[in-house]
Amino acid sequence: MPDTADLPVAVIGGGPIGLAAAAHLIERGIEPLVIERGDRACAAVREWGHVRLFSTWAELIDPAAEKLLAPTGWTRPEDSQYPTGAQWAGEYLQPLADALGKRVRYGTTVTGVARAGRDRVVDAGRTDQPFTVHLTLADGGEMGAPPSVGWGRLAVRAVIDASGTWATPNPLGADGLPAAGERALAAQGRITYRVPDLRDPEVRAAFAGRRTAVVGAGASAFTALAGLADLAKAEDGTGTHALWVLRRGISGSTFGGGTADQLPARGALGLAAKAAVDDGHAEAVTGFRATAVERDGDDCLVLVADDGRRTGPVDHIVVLTGLRPDLAFLSEVRLGLDERLSAPTALAPLIDPNVHSCGTVYPHGVKELSHPEADLFLAGMKSYGRAPTFLAMTGYEQVRSIAAALAGDMEAAERVELTLPETGVCGGAGLFDETASKDETDGSCCAPAPQLVQLGVGAPAAAGQEAPSGGCCGS
Repeated sequence: MPDTADLPVAVIGGGPIGLAAAAHLIERGIEPLVIERGDRACAAVREWGHVRLFSTWAELIDPAAEKLLAPTGWTRPEDSQYPTGAQWAGEYLQPLADALGKRVRYGTTVTGVARAGRDRVVDAGRTDQPFTVHLTLADGGEMGAPPSVGWGRLAVRAVIDASGTWATPNPLGADGLPAAGERALAAQGRITYRVPDLRDPEVRAAFAGRRTAVVGAGASAFTALAGLADLAKAEDGTGTHALWVLRRGISGSTFGGGTADQLPARGALGLAAKAAVDDGHAEAVTGFRATAVERDGDDCLVLVADDGRRTGPVDHIVVLTGLRPDLAFLSEVRLGLDERLSAPTALAPLIDPNVHSCGTVYPHGVKELSHPEADLFLAGMKSYGRAPTFLAMTGYEQVRSIAAALAGDMEAAERVELTLPETGVCGGAGLFDETASKDETDGSCCAPAPQLVQLGVGAPAAAGQEAPSGGCCGS
């Protein structure tokens, strides 16, 4: 076994934060090895490439990454512009991965991380051992294995897991588990977990003139509602309507910070969702905690709540209730995670949507991201567990701090080099419909407790009431 100090640092995930981590490690004289499951960089970002970010280019380019790109002739995009996911990937992230060269391994999935020769129970000599990262290739083979051995692994000095949460969306069921009937309907494509790409002709045709239930109360739900409203106003979208299903009520902060948000595009997104409701293109159904999905006839679906209420029939259900981390391949390392958020224990109080107070999430680094397993870190969106407030610039600060710590520069690691924008809203739990109860929002500093109100002039949600024409609901 080589000396641990001579081994590379494994960076799991070739997305924005993983690639930035590699750039910061190189700047510190540490060799990274980026492990990416896709055949190109940032596979997850490309899957939502049609969505426009609410951060500008100025907030999406990491300083160490820019230094690495400079010798390649890369041209920095205009700072004030808002790229789509596809533009972010094509104009910045893939060039960064190309600059990293053979330090990025594509088509490779991490299936396990452990200390060499030590499972999670063993204490003796633990910190003296390198990590072993177990890998499989996209074709089913295993990397690093001799022909006579049935498994493959790499030895590394530290692990930065920036694999994100994209592959593990939260389910429709309000108790955190799939609703009755959800799995089968998702397998049939009737329930999906992504913002639909309404520019795609086939996707557009599937949603045009149809009734879609959008479940969720964050930026992704806002994006879907605004997109469906635009489709409803288009010549080919007559009859398109959205049923917006919220687990809580409407309050002063439901639509975000609006014009008070220091990320203007984020504020505008919430206002676009509000306009969709106010203009009658979407109907809000509040206090609805789904427990089941049932068929209504041959083609329509109906959502059922824990209080027995039923929605009117819909053609599609788009579930945008957040994401959660996949921790399965970390089962043999010692993680210190908050029992609610699955975020690092010291970070969780800073981002907890149940109690988060006015203002912004405090910038943080290696101190808040450390675990009982030394030299192992969750970074980027995965570090936030189930919390929904992550920004790319937060992740860049995280990996800057981690790289400094791995280089032994604790002064730099503990120094804060980031100022985050204000959200323009406060009141903690009122911001996050998916996680808080009514009682937890009473006394919010921004708004009164939410009321279960009906907004917009769309069709009623209760069974037995007339639905709008278009889609299965009007047939």
